[in-house]
Amino acid sequence: MSEQLERVPFTDIHMDDSTKDAVTDALESGRYVKGPQVERFEDEFAEACGTKHAVGLNSGTSANLLGLKSIGVGDDDDVFVPAHTYFASASPILSLGANPVFVDVRSDTYTIDPDDLAAKVAKSDAAKAVIPVHIYGQMAEMERISKIAEENGLRVVSDACQAHLAERDGKKAGSIADVGTFSFYPSKNMTVAGDGGMLVTDDDEIAQRARAFRNHGRDEDGVHRHLGLNHRLSETLAAVGREQLKHVDEWNDGRRRAAETYADRLDDIDEVIVPAEDEANEHVYHLYVVQVPDRDGLREFLDDHSIDTGIHYSTPAHEHPAVTERVGETTVEFAEELCDRIVSLPMHPRITDEEVEYVCDRIEAYYE
Repeated sequence: MSEQLERVPFTDIHMDDSTKDAVTDALESGRYVKGPQVERFEDEFAEACGTKHAVGLNSGTSANLLGLKSIGVGDDDDVFVPAHTYFASASPILSLGANPVFVDVRSDTYTIDPDDLAAKVAKSDAAKAVIPVHIYGQMAEMERISKIAEENGLRVVSDACQAHLAERDGKKAGSIADVGTFSFYPSKNMTVAGDGGMLVTDDDEIAQRARAFRNHGRDEDGVHRHLGLNHRLSETLAAVGREQLKHVDEWNDGRRRAAETYADRLDDIDEVIVPAEDEANEHVYHLYVVQVPDRDGLREFLDDHSIDTGIHYSTPAHEHPAVTERVGETTVEFAEELCDRIVSLPMHPRITDEEVEYVCDRIEAYYE
């Protein structure tokens, strides 16, 4: 067994000298909002995703909100969203006066279950949109979801906030939808050293609306033609994002290498279920999430051995009081079971082989 390490951190944020220089340049420019850094970041991010447009925003939550708003979601519309996701996939639906309809997730990939989606869409008289979440860094079954959407007149907002440059059949996350949304929160596969987000689309009208909504509803002619607030991304944060974008593919490769080692070591432990990767996908492992029967005991043991862990997420989206107070209680069977068993292991591009082996050794020792 490997020797005790001082600490295995859950994540790690990389800021090199070129990033610091880019921030300094942005600060010295005297242009802090609505400037060239955001415009260049948008162009570069759109190119990386294979989309026509990208709209820089102040958070992934804003990206989800403005994505839904830009496709016309409003009062009493039904929007289908997985029950196992971060709250920000569901809260914008409620903020627009629409109804979240919670869909179960696949038992292997934890992405939205197309069969349950089709069944719930068939029961709806107000179906408007679906939000497939590319959770943990793996894309949902977009070909099946797109077919269901097309057959039922739904718009698609793909939540790729955890899946920067992930692929499915060679197509990038965010590109197989009416709208794709991204977060640059510090723990994500790339960050802007603060809160930030991006909306991508091939639709000129959606892009135009999103740009207006992020800037108080103001069109290019300077007239406030829509009801909008301030959802803008700053120049300094965009400067960070541009530097981070240069390294995402390399960093994703590092995450995948760590995931391969985890899978090789942990798959033989009966009590541990390792994450599955759909053969059509290139998973980018924002998180490495396993299922275990006794999460609290394992987490305490790992903490005693200087290993940080997390839970993503302990409460299904449909069980939060902010949701139940609006739409009442519902049951989504597998998502609820899953939330009781999952634990997130340390994962970031710079995690060493020694650290991954150490984590696996301690998990093996716990179950022995």
